[in-house]
Amino acid sequence: MTMARQRLRRWRRAGKWAAWAVAVLIVLPVALAGTALRAQYAGAAAPQTTTRGRDALWLGHAWVDGRRDASDVAALRRRIEGSGIRDLYVHAGPLEHDGTLPPARRAYPRARWLIGALHRALPSVRVHAWLGDRLVYEAGERGGLRLSDAAARRAIVASARQVRADGFAGVHLDLEPLHSDNADYLRLLDRLGPAVREGGGLLSVAVHQIDPLPGLHTVSGAVTGHRKWISQRFFGQVARRVDQIALMSYDTGMPAESLYGGYVAQQTRLALEATGPDTDLLMGLPFFHTDGIGHHASAETVRAAVRGIRLGLTREDPGRRRFGTALYVDFAATDEDWAAYGSGWGARDGS
Repeated sequence: MTMARQRLRRWRRAGKWAAWAVAVLIVLPVALAGTALRAQYAGAAAPQTTTRGRDALWLGHAWVDGRRDASDVAALRRRIEGSGIRDLYVHAGPLEHDGTLPPARRAYPRARWLIGALHRALPSVRVHAWLGDRLVYEAGERGGLRLSDAAARRAIVASARQVRADGFAGVHLDLEPLHSDNADYLRLLDRLGPAVREGGGLLSVAVHQIDPLPGLHTVSGAVTGHRKWISQRFFGQVARRVDQIALMSYDTGMPAESLYGGYVAQQTRLALEATGPDTDLLMGLPFFHTDGIGHHASAETVRAAVRGIRLGLTREDPGRRRFGTALYVDFAATDEDWAAYGSGWGARDGS
C-alpha cells in the first residue's frame, strides 16, 4: 500500500472519529435535552392551576402619548373585565441613559387622563409606570444606562418618585440585558423599594430566564458574549427585594411547541423554588408574533406557554396564591392569543 493511501485511510478514520465526537458532544446532548423538555410537557395539570386574579398586561406608549382615547379604554375594559388581569404596566419611559425622565408633559402627557379613565372603567385594576432602558457594561460602551454609576442609580430612584407623584400605582422596571449577580442592580432595588412603597406603591421588575442548567449563564457569556440567563440564586435575590417579579419566558429559540412548553414548565418550577411567599411571581406569555432566530411564533404560542406554566405549577406548588401570568404585549396581541389565555388560564373552572 502506498504512503498516500495509508494517509487517506488515516484521514478517513480521523473523520469518522470526529463525526462521532460531534454526535457525542453536540448532537447527543441536544437530543437528550429535547427528550427531557418533551417529558416536562407531558402529563395533566392540576384543576386548581388557573388564574388567581393576579395577572398583568404590558401596554404600549400609545396609551399615554395621546394616540389612545375613550373608545380604546372601553375596548380594553371589554377585553379584560372578568379576566384575571389586575395590573397594567403602561410604558411611561424610556429612561434617559442617565436615569432621568423628561417632564411629564413630554414623557407621558396623557397619563393622568388614562389613570382616571381606567379607574372609572376598571376600578380594581392598578396602573403602573413601565420604565426601562438598555444597560451597558464595558468601558467606553455608549448608548445605554450604566448601573455602576451611583448618580444614575439615584436618578432612577428620583424618576420612580416622579411617576408615583403623577398618579401611577407603582413602578415596573425593565432593564436589559441584566447580567447575573449584578450587585449594582441589587443596590438599585434596595433604594428603589422604599421610595416606590411610600404611600402604598408597588415595585415590580421584568427579568431574564433562569439557568436551565447550573452556570449556563457563565458559559453562554463566555462563548457568545450574550448572557441570556441569570442564576436561580440571583433570581431569588431580586425577588426578595420587589413586590412582583415577571419572568420573561419567551424569546427562547425553541423550534416546536412541545419543546417550548416543556421549557416554560421547567422555568416555572425553577422560579417557584426561588421566589418567597411574599412576592408575586408572574410568568410571561408571548402575545406577539415576530419570527427570528430567538423567537419562532409557531412554537412560542400562548397555548403552549399556558400549558407549560400550569404543569410547572402543578409539580412545584399548585396551591400558591401569589402567582400569575404577564401578557406581552397589548398592541401585538391577536384574538387567538386572548382566547388561548382565557380558555387555558383565565377560566376559573380549571378547563
